[in-house]
Amino acid sequence: MTTPVVLSSQLAVNPLDAQSLLAAFGVLGVGVVMFAETGLLIGFFLPGDSLLFTAGLLCTGTGQHGVKLSLGPLLVAAAVGALAGAQCGYLIGRRAGGALLARSRSARLREGAERAEELLGRYGHAKAIVLARFVPVVRTVLNPLAGALGVPARVFTVWQTAGGLVWSLGLTLAGYALGSSIPNVDRYLLPLVALIVAISLVPLAVELYRGRERAQEKGARR
Repeated sequence: MTTPVVLSSQLAVNPLDAQSLLAAFGVLGVGVVMFAETGLLIGFFLPGDSLLFTAGLLCTGTGQHGVKLSLGPLLVAAAVGALAGAQCGYLIGRRAGGALLARSRSARLREGAERAEELLGRYGHAKAIVLARFVPVVRTVLNPLAGALGVPARVFTVWQTAGGLVWSLGLTLAGYALGSSIPNVDRYLLPLVALIVAISLVPLAVELYRGRERAQEKGARR
């Protein structure tokens, strides 16, 4: 039976704060957030990167409110949520086409859709699907967009699985490794999360830089 204290803490949860989500819902919350952020357009605002990193950190017993998670179930929840969410988003896009994105009034969501379409056009299906995992909002909209644009189901499944595992397990294990090696690391949680998010954007920045170089080379040859 849910006690009034637990119930009130769940009702007061801040969906934009990773520690608040983990304190209220634990490992189950990680799986649900991963699914929503990667599979449902309404989940584009959820803190995927910081949630994974913070959850890994809390597996070491570090953190406020005495929250401690188990690493094994956490890795399973993170991976299953991320992979199932992406596949769900793809199927939604396959059936609904671009109608959902076209009706959206969110400027941030539309911008993410433009960047996702640019990735697909510039880098091809495989590389774009993997890179999108590391870019907030883009990882939300690329999955239904891939379905709407007719990306083959086999190609999408293989590469979203590869990218999803590297992203979800990599960030979780990074948080766990850091929490295991540095005492009281939770004091520096906010700057660490910002650093992890910045690092996750490096592959995209490298690809964009290479793409511009290739475009300049083609222009110079003409």
